[in-house]
Amino acid sequence: MQSFFCMWHGLTLPGLGRILRCRPRLAWTYLPRWFSIAAISVVNSIEHAAESSIYRRRIHGSSIRHPPHFILGHWRSGTTLLHNLMSLDTSFSYLNLYQSMCPGHFLLTEPIVAPLTSWCLPKTRPMDNMPLGWKVPMEDEMAIAVDCCVSPYLMAAFQDRFELYERFLDPERWTENETRRWEQSFLTLIKKLQLRHDKPVLLKSPTHTFRIPMLLNLFPDAKFVYLFRNPYDVVRSTLHLRQTMLATNSLEPPHGRTALEDTFELYDRCISRYERTKQTIPPNQLCEIRFEDLETDPLGQTRRVYEELQLPGWDAALPAIGRQVASIRGYRKNQYTEDAGLKQQILDRFRWVFELYGYDP
Repeated sequence: MQSFFCMWHGLTLPGLGRILRCRPRLAWTYLPRWFSIAAISVVNSIEHAAESSIYRRRIHGSSIRHPPHFILGHWRSGTTLLHNLMSLDTSFSYLNLYQSMCPGHFLLTEPIVAPLTSWCLPKTRPMDNMPLGWKVPMEDEMAIAVDCCVSPYLMAAFQDRFELYERFLDPERWTENETRRWEQSFLTLIKKLQLRHDKPVLLKSPTHTFRIPMLLNLFPDAKFVYLFRNPYDVVRSTLHLRQTMLATNSLEPPHGRTALEDTFELYDRCISRYERTKQTIPPNQLCEIRFEDLETDPLGQTRRVYEELQLPGWDAALPAIGRQVASIRGYRKNQYTEDAGLKQQILDRFRWVFELYGYDP
């Protein structure tokens, strides 16, 4: 059961239709997953309709009272660590795993369904062995991908079809309909989270690193934290992520383009895009953190985030964050076999990133 379910089990029937319009390459080994997704999409559609009938007026009649806070950075740059620590601050709300997989009906179903289905979940995340459960903080991009499919996380379904998902990294290349669908899905998600808890929402998705101007247009007062890490470690860990998380959520067999090419291209675009657009963030709304500093001194670096962004509540959050830091001191990161050829490729392609962020290649 733990290896059977994937993020696409949160699709409704319209969402399933959008995925099918991508013309997936069907294979016999993937048919059980497809049949189960189709069956559960019927249930999701009914639950979504029921939630809409109850909450529609409250959702559409509400406003976003608190601008969100965004944690940015390429995948495997330490964003999950910081997100987990800051989510312990009860002055924030955050999206959890259940809400990210069931964005269309979590207001209605989470109190009942989550406790009954917790046994289905793996005990740890497949890519890094961090604890997993319905209540753990999760990326909002998963919810957007499931809800409206305007997301580069289509890569999870079609991992080798770069041409299918890469344009969703650049909002300027979206159609008007796609922009409207994304904004509606994103704003509705935040409104629903603030209906549950009337607090600023702490959001973490590497994909937001590509959308800074768009996010500032929606939330001029939003605060941002950006994490960066040694390119060697980022690329190697991202390749491992593709082998685990993407394989777990794939809807067709891998083919064509190599994972290494895609990883290099995404990393290049992410860092380039961030460096081009970060100048649009007003003073006192951006804090940049080196992962290695966060790993060595998580309390001190988290406190620096609060100080630089002028966030209230550090003293109240310190005991819970301190306990979490003590509990993860024995955590062992994934170990990778040294590959001199790969290291040379990373250096050749990203020497400018080493120099930009002050890493000795």
